[in-house]
Amino acid sequence: MNIALRRGIFLIVLLIAWEAAYRLIGWESWKFPSLFQTFEAFYLGFTEGQMLEATIASVRRLIIAFAISISVGTLLGFLFARYRFLDDTLGFLVVALQTVPSIAWLPFAMIWFGFNDVSVIFITALGATWTMALSARTGIKNIPPLYIKAAQTMGTGNGFKMFYQIYVPAAFPHLMNGVRVAWAFAWRALVAGELIAKGVGLGQLLQDGKGLGDTALMLCIVIIIAVIGTISDHFCFKRLEDKLLVRYGLSSVSNK
Repeated sequence: MNIALRRGIFLIVLLIAWEAAYRLIGWESWKFPSLFQTFEAFYLGFTEGQMLEATIASVRRLIIAFAISISVGTLLGFLFARYRFLDDTLGFLVVALQTVPSIAWLPFAMIWFGFNDVSVIFITALGATWTMALSARTGIKNIPPLYIKAAQTMGTGNGFKMFYQIYVPAAFPHLMNGVRVAWAFAWRALVAGELIAKGVGLGQLLQDGKGLGDTALMLCIVIIIAVIGTISDHFCFKRLEDKLLVRYGLSSVSNK
């Protein structure tokens, strides 16, 4: 039995158990929606366009913030790994900032930027930047010095060529782990920001469902976030990781 079939059977059993529990155990008294109520909420949300509009708006904000966090985080990680002074000062501050929930910066963002997309993008980027910076720092610091000396002996130098041909491939496992964790952190910060900030988005739709007491709509939002996260990790990040591992000689066969 292959993985896809095994997961498919598991999901079917899970859905049947969900509906059975609703009918037999009495989840209705707990305000938890049934399987059919959730499907109905999906149907109404997408046919009326409300849910699709919110999903597109959230993904757009997420991609912008994620691109910023990956770029800034990787650069910071490289600087921390190469320069001891920056690592002992700014690097120490980044470790401290990573412990602060990004949602804590939302009041500042609203004062600085107002109740708009910029505030949400700002805290979403913060939610992923520090994780990416520390992953890049760890990956580059763990590169064997022999690789660097060998590259310098062969005339690679210490510029962009060294960064692209030596640092990135050697630190790649840590970088990809950082990208995946940063993606998850960005989602959390995004939804938290949208719960409070104004505008169309999954977080705001979740807040609307709470105000209406519509648990089926709320559960739909949770499912959408989980599905997008799973699909993006499997079909984007994992495939990219497999291809780059083969390209850099870290794996002989790419997983399909």
